[in-house]
Amino acid sequence: MPIKKSAMKALRQTKKRTARNAKVKEGVEFLRRSVRKAIEATDTKKAQEVAKELIKALDKAAQNKVLKQNTVSRLKSRLVLKINALTAKK
Repeated sequence: MPIKKSAMKALRQTKKRTARNAKVKEGVEFLRRSVRKAIEATDTKKAQEVAKELIKALDKAAQNKVLKQNTVSRLKSRLVLKINALTAKK
């Protein structure tokens, strides 16, 4: 436990930020699962809609430095490849 006043404040800030970041990551993970399920069900329209939401969430997470930009770029790239492959099948 911190002793100095500034260290106590820093700990409080860290806890708030950690909780906020965890909530953002949880939301992104939920959207990723939703897209995966839509792709497995070969539901092209739903997959595209959820993918659009996921890309928006990923970009926002990268902008707020919750996720690294390279991670976001990799996830988006793989997602678009899967969506395009699903669309090409139909």
